[in-house]
Amino acid sequence: MDENILDPATLEKIKELIIEYTPKLLLAVIVLFVGFWVIGRIVKFVSKVLQKSHVDISLQKFFSSIISVFLKLMLILSVASMIGINTTSFVAITGALMVGIGMALNGSIGHFASGVLIMFFKPFKVGDLVKIGDGQTGTVEAINTFNTTLKTLDNKRIIIANSNVTGNTITNITGQEVAGVELTFGIAYGADIDEARSIILAVGKRCEWVLDDPKQMVVVAEWGDSSVNLASRPFCKSEHYWETKFFMQEHVKKEFDRAGIEIPFPQMDVHMIQPKGN
Repeated sequence: MDENILDPATLEKIKELIIEYTPKLLLAVIVLFVGFWVIGRIVKFVSKVLQKSHVDISLQKFFSSIISVFLKLMLILSVASMIGINTTSFVAITGALMVGIGMALNGSIGHFASGVLIMFFKPFKVGDLVKIGDGQTGTVEAINTFNTTLKTLDNKRIIIANSNVTGNTITNITGQEVAGVELTFGIAYGADIDEARSIILAVGKRCEWVLDDPKQMVVVAEWGDSSVNLASRPFCKSEHYWETKFFMQEHVKKEFDRAGIEIPFPQMDVHMIQPKGN
């Protein structure tokens, strides 16, 4: 039995395999070591570029991990091919698996991709007061990969899927250092516009948060169904947006009352038609 195992033909075959694969294995090991070293340098370089670009830290880690995994996978497949391993079936199975996972996680992938866009392009940051579409308004409390959390004025926490955020118009109310507070005051058609304008401007001067520059203006915005609507936009530091808005609305109303300026409300005239008697 020993003679069959160590017969000349078998020994010759083993010798041929050693001669054929030893250089390939040695080369594969060298390529692996060098490849992993190069990949490490590439990942460090990408991380530094992302840091200088002030990309969110979570995105930095994510992109670095994705690049590292992808390059290492490509390296391993290349080395396997070098030593004669057929990688075609492996690539096909991996591709099919990725497609299946992508279909199963279609919605989640959309939220994730939107989260990446928000973190990369930064339409808002934590602490900004934003309005999403025609709906929710609140202060940004957290920006995650799948959702964004807003905190409303009445202390409610609203969690919005990132695809819903990027799919709507984003109004960043306090994204700049100075914010304009949009106000509309309706007065009766018989009221004195100049007097109402003077009152609004005077209240703005009394408000400690209203800035002198840019200058506050009061204009006739429209003729409403039951009121002349005056628009005003006092400017303040972004962090004092709500205080300015509430101060102006309260004190303009009080001054209008003192001056006898009526703030009308919608009215409807109903005409009753009496049926003719028989």
